[in-house]
Amino acid sequence: MPVTLTVKGVPDDLLERLRERAKRNHRSLQGELMAILEGASEPGELTVEEAEQRLRRLNFSTPDESTRWIRELRDSR
Repeated sequence: MPVTLTVKGVPDDLLERLRERAKRNHRSLQGELMAILEGASEPGELTVEEAEQRLRRLNFSTPDESTRWIRELRDSR
């Protein structure tokens, strides 16, 4: 059976930052707090697959600069 937790004395600025974070992640405040608690309780080390899954969920991408650099070097010859 789920347990209800209560956090007392949350400063207004912290509450506002949590609300903003929830909004950015398209979650309710309750959902955001649950995600934070779940993340904090996960084991410290990730497998490569777990890290890849997290990055995909965050829509993380890096620019493909190496390809551009190689093409620039090749074309400059």
